[in-house]
Amino acid sequence: MAMDERRAHRVPAVLRAPLEGRTWRELFYLLLSFPISVASFVFAVTVLACGGGLLITFVGVPVLALGLMGARAVGAIERARARALLHLDIAEPEPVRPPKGRSGPVAWTGALLKSGTSWRQMLYCLVHMPWAVTVFCVVTAMWTVSWALFLYPLYQWMYPRYWNQPGIQLYGDSAGHAVYLDGPFATGVTCGVGLLLVLAAPWVTRGLAYGDRMLVLGLLGPSRLATRVWELESDRGVVVDTAAADLRRIERDLHDGAQARLVALAMDLGLAKEKLTEDPEAAARMVDDAHGEVKIALQELRDLARGIHPAILTDRGLGPALSALAARCTVPVRVEVDLAERPAAAIEGIAYFTVSELLQNISKHSGARGARVEMWRSENRLMLQVSDDGRGGASTAGGTGLAGLAERLDSVDGLLVVDSPVGGPTAVTAELPWRVH
Repeated sequence: MAMDERRAHRVPAVLRAPLEGRTWRELFYLLLSFPISVASFVFAVTVLACGGGLLITFVGVPVLALGLMGARAVGAIERARARALLHLDIAEPEPVRPPKGRSGPVAWTGALLKSGTSWRQMLYCLVHMPWAVTVFCVVTAMWTVSWALFLYPLYQWMYPRYWNQPGIQLYGDSAGHAVYLDGPFATGVTCGVGLLLVLAAPWVTRGLAYGDRMLVLGLLGPSRLATRVWELESDRGVVVDTAAADLRRIERDLHDGAQARLVALAMDLGLAKEKLTEDPEAAARMVDDAHGEVKIALQELRDLARGIHPAILTDRGLGPALSALAARCTVPVRVEVDLAERPAAAIEGIAYFTVSELLQNISKHSGARGARVEMWRSENRLMLQVSDDGRGGASTAGGTGLAGLAERLDSVDGLLVVDSPVGGPTAVTAELPWRVH
């Protein structure tokens, strides 16, 4: 299959276009738009005229609401048609929602009339018709004329046999002067012109279909505001889930680590207290062991605190904090931080833990001999890149740690890009919004 695809692509695109499925899908879409747009235009004009004229009697309100419901139905049909024929991936617009605590026909009617999405789909019904009629005329004429001229040598013989003229008449007047496309040269030129038009027709069709794509995207998809609200709701969910996971991790670390160790320490000190008068030497040894346990517990608490927010990051900023991270990595890491000022503490924390997780991945999975951490500011964005010379193959797919990291960055309008071909090298670039204190 790969060999067949390579052979197919050896044919120039201009020669492939007339026979490609995309061309015929888009042509069918444009031709089908004519009857659909005329019907939706008539519907929209009728509903708006009747509803607007009846507003004085209040009957127009439900008429307009029903019209908007019909426009939304037309929008659903057009989106499905665009997906099937134009392969346009367009999201569904936001549904109609009555105000909280209200329901019933009156609430739904008010919600429909206040819905900007519904009015945009009504506008689509109005503006699509003149565009669709124009496009229908253009593509019908171009495809008909181009193939008629290109295939002229195959049916040129029909003119003298059935219509008593030597060929297609280009010019004629009342005096009997006429110019016909006859003879080998004229027939060949006609065929050549037809071939050029046949090759140009798919590109004209694609250009006109692009106009339809813009109409569908602009008027039938979700609004930018609604999309942004949805993104913020999704990001809020990610932030909440991430915070809950962090709290569970801290609780688990405290319960299984420092808390368990402190409970054992309390028990040891209680035993030492009981033995203090009976066996002072044994009590001294138990106190000494307890002292060692206290040191270990303190170290665990320091590590836990560092995992929440390291003190060096708060006190000295990203440069020293990342250098400290690099020193703990099992792979030699070169750190370059070029920041004239510090960003907001929240952005610093996210950048720090992003680098921390990426360096952990390098230590565990990359097999690299060296790594590099770079951080700089580009206009209103904080950029960081962690690269290594390991085996590569890293990906954000499949629920990996990188996928979770990408979700965390996305929750603050950040971005994670992974470039890791099999065999290496790997470069992970993160982008965060620059915010100041």
